[in-house]
Amino acid sequence: MTEVSSLAGRLLVATPALADPNFDRAVVLLLDHDDEGSLGVVLNRPTPVGVGDILEPWAPLAGEPGVVFQGGPVSLDAALGLAVIPGGEGPLGWRRVHGAIGLVDLEAPPELLGPALGSLRIFAGYAGWGPGQLEDELGEGAWYVVESEPGDVSSPRPENLWRAVLRRQRSELAMIATYPDDPSLN
Repeated sequence: MTEVSSLAGRLLVATPALADPNFDRAVVLLLDHDDEGSLGVVLNRPTPVGVGDILEPWAPLAGEPGVVFQGGPVSLDAALGLAVIPGGEGPLGWRRVHGAIGLVDLEAPPELLGPALGSLRIFAGYAGWGPGQLEDELGEGAWYVVESEPGDVSSPRPENLWRAVLRRQRSELAMIATYPDDPSLN
């Protein structure tokens, strides 16, 4: 198999043509991407479940809107924590993914990490792809690949993230942000 250039830390933005309802207008932050497959979380799928309802000790550290996000269709019973840590090295219990964004060990005591966290978001489940599967989807034009920004993880208006990420692109992708929810109504 050919070596895969890692896309970890980048965003996958669903194209309007992507037919999978799990990823309709999804913005996925890739956490891992190599020749063994890819793993990410959907950043713009808040649920009505409060963080305190499932991970009470972490609730005071969760950023607005303070709910659990559906990270993807795989392992919905597993929780992942993402946090932005400004500055250099993060604390014990945090693993850098890209830039200031990293994974939080939710088994660690929250008081250990709390003072260092710039923001925290909890995800139930994740999006996963087997070896070569994401590359096939990229080749089919299912995703736009763009740079992430630390604020994407903690966007206070996640429902607007798809349009906001596209709008900030310095290319023809910015025009896609105006794509109607239902093009048949045009």
